[in-house]
Amino acid sequence: MADLEKAILIIFDESGTVDSELKQKAKEYCDKIKEERAICRICIDRLCFSSLVQVQFWCLQTLHEVIRVGYSSISPDEMYLIRKSVFSIVCFEGFDDNGVVRVLDGPAFIKNKLAQVLVTLIYFEYPLIWSSVFIDFLPHLSKGAAVIDMFCRVLNSLDDELISLDYPRTPEEMAVAGRVKDAMRQQCVTQIVRAWYDIISMYRNSDQELCTNVLDSMGRYISWIDIGLIVNDAFVPLLFELVLVDGLSEQLRGAAAGCLLAVVSKRMEYQTKLSLLRSLQISRVFGLVTEDGDSELVLRIATLLTGYAVEVLECFKRLNAEDAKGISMELLDEVLPSVFYVMQNCELDSTFSIVQFLSSYVATMRSLSPLREKQLLHVGQILEVIHSQILYDRMYRGNLDILDKIGKEEEDRMVEFRKDLFVLLRSVGRVAPDVIQVFIRNSIASAIACPSDRNVEEVEGALSLFYAYGESITDEAMRTGTGLLNELVPMLLSSRFPCHSNRLVALVYLETITRYLKFVQENTQYIPMVLGVFLDERGIHHQNINVSRRASYLFMRVVKLLKVKLVPFIETILQSLQDTVARITSMGYTSKEALGSEDGSHIFEAIGLLLGMDDVPPAKQSDYLSSLLTPLCQQVEALLMNAKVLSPEESPVKVANIQQIIMAINSLSKGFSERLVTHSRPAIGLMFKKTLDVLLQVLAVFPKVEPLRSKVISFMHRMVDTLGASVFPCLPKAMEQLLSESEPKEMVGLLLLLNQLICKFGTSVRDILDEVFPAIAGRILSVIPSDAFPSGPGTNTEEFRELQELQRTLYTFLHVIATHDLSSIFLSPKSREYLQPLMQMLLYTSCKHKDILVRKACVQIFTRLIKDWCARPYSEEKVPGFQKFMIEVFATNCCLYSVLDKSFEFRDANTNQLYSYVPINN
Repeated sequence: MADLEKAILIIFDESGTVDSELKQKAKEYCDKIKEERAICRICIDRLCFSSLVQVQFWCLQTLHEVIRVGYSSISPDEMYLIRKSVFSIVCFEGFDDNGVVRVLDGPAFIKNKLAQVLVTLIYFEYPLIWSSVFIDFLPHLSKGAAVIDMFCRVLNSLDDELISLDYPRTPEEMAVAGRVKDAMRQQCVTQIVRAWYDIISMYRNSDQELCTNVLDSMGRYISWIDIGLIVNDAFVPLLFELVLVDGLSEQLRGAAAGCLLAVVSKRMEYQTKLSLLRSLQISRVFGLVTEDGDSELVLRIATLLTGYAVEVLECFKRLNAEDAKGISMELLDEVLPSVFYVMQNCELDSTFSIVQFLSSYVATMRSLSPLREKQLLHVGQILEVIHSQILYDRMYRGNLDILDKIGKEEEDRMVEFRKDLFVLLRSVGRVAPDVIQVFIRNSIASAIACPSDRNVEEVEGALSLFYAYGESITDEAMRTGTGLLNELVPMLLSSRFPCHSNRLVALVYLETITRYLKFVQENTQYIPMVLGVFLDERGIHHQNINVSRRASYLFMRVVKLLKVKLVPFIETILQSLQDTVARITSMGYTSKEALGSEDGSHIFEAIGLLLGMDDVPPAKQSDYLSSLLTPLCQQVEALLMNAKVLSPEESPVKVANIQQIIMAINSLSKGFSERLVTHSRPAIGLMFKKTLDVLLQVLAVFPKVEPLRSKVISFMHRMVDTLGASVFPCLPKAMEQLLSESEPKEMVGLLLLLNQLICKFGTSVRDILDEVFPAIAGRILSVIPSDAFPSGPGTNTEEFRELQELQRTLYTFLHVIATHDLSSIFLSPKSREYLQPLMQMLLYTSCKHKDILVRKACVQIFTRLIKDWCARPYSEEKVPGFQKFMIEVFATNCCLYSVLDKSFEFRDANTNQLYSYVPINN
């Protein structure tokens, strides 16, 4: 035995002085002992005579494992020994010998492990084999605190290991739990409850920690025992007395509150539940929640009151009788002020959902229209709760303003947290719109007036409420200014908050104004105020770049909505934006901080939308546009002239400048329609054509700079839509520049541009296409395989993905040509040499490409070519050999062999559609 104890001490050694090899040997020795038939006797012997806690723990752990895993293989005699020994240790039974160790005097983890062993015996043997375990235990409680404490630990372990539904249980465990509870109800629950009462009454002044443990155990069992054993003239007064007496410990008072919570939460018929809730007179504890808001007792009382309120509300919803509803509402009215208080001032249990409860209460209000004075008061208190919950913590103010990692995490957390609260806010708005508007007005007013150290969070919270409320207002109500909106929107527009420099405040302010623009649309007298907000330091000129960017985007939305109503203010707007426009397109605008998704394009798009309206006088329209385009084009020309003498350090800066300018011009052009620039005001079209000529020079000077190339192609797409057919004179030069020195993989942009031209102008682009197609086909066919791309290691590279994208774009290009009556391009003298390789590539793709949609597109190309080149049977062939190719090669491979391939799945809708396109009848 001495060797076993030494091995156990080595296993549990944490001093670091024992080497790993010795530990491993000790473990192997202990594992070998575990395999002995007499292991249970060895463990019991050491429990009785070893004072080493490590040895005690190892023995208890081993006993637990042996019983749990091998119960069926233990002999009856040995089980009797285990049962008798464990029970004797638990109850101090027959332990008069001074040589016997009292395990109950040991540390808590030993006693918890001992309780777990006893509970394992109960799992297998109660009530069929060991029916008297609880009855036998109860008389030993008279031995004092140590046995009472052990009894509580056994009950707690029984709940954790078997009964509680807070943990996942197997069907077998559920069945055993039901068996144990049924037996306890019939046999011993009454006696256990009596023991609880007697212990608490006896020890409440002398051993409050022991009483706390008893109450905590009791709270676990109330949910499934006869409620009458607790709710009676003896126990309920005792529990309330414990909660209310000042001289007792907070832990004891809190444990008593936990038992009361278990009482109110117990499942039962709702009429009975209502009678129970009414009889408790819970108002006795209301005053306790206003004590120290962080104390354990206050938090337990807060949990009790919220649980009580949930149950009362459920009774109101479930019971239909008028008197029952009246009683429920009376109890709710009584408890809700305290519930609202704890929601705002206490850290509630995570299992209680404030939003869920309040949403449920607001839903009941819809059936109570019109609302009574007390319910209107509750609406205001709900709004106070929402307001307090959505406020940011001041400790994150700096992080949120500069939006560092901590600030970003906090902002993301709060955005997610606020979602349900704002849903609740909108529900309140539908129930009591007048109340919520008054509340928002007062919140904004008080936020403006509050001290500067709290100003940021209060203002942001009030504005966020107003913003969220806007989602519940109809467009009609918004336009007409229902209720206090006539006051709120002008109040918002005229407000200048001391904390407007803060990023969060500035952003929510701009978002809120944008949300209520429909009101301004109908009340045009407020347009100057809106423009002031967006054009001064509150918006586009804000010191924070993130606010400035967002303001630019929102201003574009303002312009889109108000449009013609802004015509009288164009001069003012352009003057206000003059410095911003100059900054965005200036030579020094290269800061990485200034570049991004909102890089100034929205400002130019807004200006273009303003200038592109028919309501702008022609002369002014030309002057305004010229004042913008001329200096921008001059900047580009100047940069291009100096491009050859640029140093390696200067070149990226100049390229970035050109990119910005092209972006600006592209965005500006979005506001001009084809009808305006080609028919009603051709002078505008002429300006854009000259601009296009200038920008095409970029391709000649920087042919290898992909960002510039893509920006120019993007502008050409825009000009095709804006200039229409008048863009044709610019196309030959453009195509020449795009083809010059371009790598095959860079031709995707050119193909997309050609697709747009073909789709818009059809056969009118035949001559242009006839010129460029041979060069395009030659370059692309030189880099993409005629059959499948190689697969396997080393093929999933960026270069391979680019080539696959090029192949897909080529198929789309060929499809667009074939379906727009331009198949003759394939037969022109310059392109004829590429016909054979193209047909072979299309054939392979039609039969074997892994993407069924790509296969379908290629089959459609062949279908169209058949219509164009094989119009009449027995007539002269338009393309010699094509008809024979389709019948002997295409039909065999595509219509037969590819259909038999495993990849051809008829149950797939796209595959069925592909099969329907196969021209098997031609």
